[in-house]
Amino acid sequence: MSVFKINGGKKLKGEIIPQGAKNEALQVICAALLTNEPVTLHNLPDIRDVNKLLELVADLGCSVKKTDHHSWQITAASVNTKFLETGEYKTKAAALRGSVMLLGPILARFGKASLPKPGGDKIGRRRLDTHFLGFEKLGAKFNFNADEQLFHIDAAQLNGCYMLLDEPSVTGTANIIMAAVLANGKTTIYNAACEPYIQQLCLMLNRMGAKISGIGSNLLTIEGVSKLSGTEHTLLPDMIEIGSFIGLAAMTQSELTIKNCRIDMLGIIPDVFKRLGIKMEFRGDDIFIPTQSSYEIENFIDGSILTIADAPWPGFTPDLLSIVLVVATQAKGTLLIHQKMFESRLFFVDKLIDMGAQIILCDPHRATIIGLNRKQALRGIKMASPDIRAGVALLIAALSANGTSEISNIDQIDRGYEKIDERLKKLGADIERV
Repeated sequence: MSVFKINGGKKLKGEIIPQGAKNEALQVICAALLTNEPVTLHNLPDIRDVNKLLELVADLGCSVKKTDHHSWQITAASVNTKFLETGEYKTKAAALRGSVMLLGPILARFGKASLPKPGGDKIGRRRLDTHFLGFEKLGAKFNFNADEQLFHIDAAQLNGCYMLLDEPSVTGTANIIMAAVLANGKTTIYNAACEPYIQQLCLMLNRMGAKISGIGSNLLTIEGVSKLSGTEHTLLPDMIEIGSFIGLAAMTQSELTIKNCRIDMLGIIPDVFKRLGIKMEFRGDDIFIPTQSSYEIENFIDGSILTIADAPWPGFTPDLLSIVLVVATQAKGTLLIHQKMFESRLFFVDKLIDMGAQIILCDPHRATIIGLNRKQALRGIKMASPDIRAGVALLIAALSANGTSEISNIDQIDRGYEKIDERLKKLGADIERV
């Protein structure tokens, strides 16, 4: 297993281009199964989770061809639904949480499917009720085999309906949309997720012939159609990478330009980092971060300690809370992080405390960070990456720290960040994959 060895404390400089959006990639790859015509996807990131899903789609009998460095063409003219019953499928799908979004397209086109309990980050309970309840409202019937740990779904007849989602799950919303576009009649989804990636999925499906309205809101209306055609689709840049690079620049006192950010689709992400005192300039569609020797966390208007919490879009994405947390360790001031959605996502702070950060873990969902204001640098240590986002937060901490750090279990980081070590080296980072 590989390890990142980092000699920290070095200022970085240069330009970096964010990869295509990981979460969007998993959705649109699955959406390609809704048609028997070719679907070409551009700006797909070369990361483990995306490559595993492409492999799984190929195993199902689809034609999967790489047409350019970050472009793939998927043709689902022939899909072997019997593969869903094999041990190989069970093993591969269970290791990749994104595989759950194969359900919607397969149910819509073929009327039945099987799914093992999916894998993914160990960041707390991540239930699938929203997916399953939505499918059931459309007419699917579920059976869970406890011995096989396998869900069997019968969806011979899907009919549109009104549904109020129990939570605005992004993957749940995507899955239900993909099932509903080929269902009979009209489907109305209220309390739908409305993240940019959901918007992108809906726009792509409409180009394929779907009839989806309300895009960008939490109330979607879908008129079912009998058939979809092929299309081309270009993914957004990954907003989580963009936020990570903003935090990296602040922590390492670096001058960075983040290229081609689609600033119009970033929501409040730049504003949250500005509240930490990080300066940035929008130059066209690029974000320029100047060198800062210090940055100060704002207080609320009444003088109370700033709280940053995650929330469904257009609130602040939970995937960036770990980045905000690590950035606050070297700020001036105090910050309360409130991670509402996942009860295990803050447990990586013990590594930051070992590095010299002043953090109080109040409970599984809240942490108070007392900024060091650069009076004391973090120190390099040996640590392991617990999940994708915490892994990159620890990587940013290591790049800012005095001395040498080693991060193991970097397969987790590779799941979500394309060749991150090579890209950081080009900016001047001293990082080696051992």
